[in-house]
Amino acid sequence: MEVSRRPAPGRIEFVHRSWPADPEQLAAIRRELSGWLAPLELTEMEVADVVLAVDEAAANAVRHAYGPDEAGVVELTLWTESATTESGTTESGTTEPATLCIEVVDHGSWRPPADRPAEGGRGIPLMHHMSESVLIHFDDRGSRVLLRHRIPDPNGEREREEA
Repeated sequence: MEVSRRPAPGRIEFVHRSWPADPEQLAAIRRELSGWLAPLELTEMEVADVVLAVDEAAANAVRHAYGPDEAGVVELTLWTESATTESGTTESGTTEPATLCIEVVDHGSWRPPADRPAEGGRGIPLMHHMSESVLIHFDDRGSRVLLRHRIPDPNGEREREEA
């Protein structure tokens, strides 16, 4: 189920969707996520970073949350937050870039990988490298990964970076 509202340009108010926890669904998650990011006017590199971080979180949910004979879901929720006031500026009077927030949720039980997995094991460090911040919580209700990415102001921050 997808819930969304028409956001202001460069913002996403709220998007939510769930997929079966199946490795074959990871490509569909990446494709749909890329489409959700379009209103943010990110560079190709920024989109790639977000998609890679989310893919790693979703892959961990698929691989570790559910047993081999257990059906489950992976949920993504996406929204943007702004540090600005209603007038569009921060309390100091400057424009603050928005932050993209993505939560990846499963409702399984964490299953640690084999003692020495032949592949993998780099997902969490990759998420930390690609995201501004990563929060991971797991309990008896499942796992939640919150990824936060700064969204550069296309008129301000990128120009300063390129100068």
